[in-house]
Amino acid sequence: MPQGNGHHTAVEELLIRSAEGDHEAFAGVYDALVGSVMGLTCRILRNTALAEEVTQDVMIEVWRTADRYRPERGTARTWVLTLAHRRAVDRVRAAQASTEREQRAAMLSPRRAFDEVAETVEGRDERRRVYRCLGRLGRLNRVPLVLAYYEGLTYLEVARSLSTPAGTVKSRMRAGLRQLRACLEGGS
Repeated sequence: MPQGNGHHTAVEELLIRSAEGDHEAFAGVYDALVGSVMGLTCRILRNTALAEEVTQDVMIEVWRTADRYRPERGTARTWVLTLAHRRAVDRVRAAQASTEREQRAAMLSPRRAFDEVAETVEGRDERRRVYRCLGRLGRLNRVPLVLAYYEGLTYLEVARSLSTPAGTVKSRMRAGLRQLRACLEGGS
């Protein structure tokens, strides 16, 4: 079992007992982690109602798949937050795909309103600006952002894939996001 403070060990033990069907143990896992899951999904989705829905889905998935948790691979908290991150990113991608389908359908419609065309053009322009600003970032700041936001990796997965400490990856991502925001706000 991974070393950590007593709280992590207790949550891991509760998750292992949950895998054996212990409802009370799962209640402990839920109480310990639902706030973190909700916080993460809110940050990704930026919509409280959707975040609540995804949080509920994640906690149900934790109950159903608790037997897949492997303590030797990391803490219970990390495992659950990885599930939450993936589920929230999947929801964002699904929403983007739906929006893009609607935009394509609108473009094919013989009666297109000017606003729909303008929105499509603005969306493409926004994507070009993001790519252009990403291209201006140094490789050390750009690569972790691309892996996290376009590939859906967690901080730890990005750190592992780059063979870089997680703290360093977080710092580089924060710096990259600040630079990206400044570039986008500067209208470049």
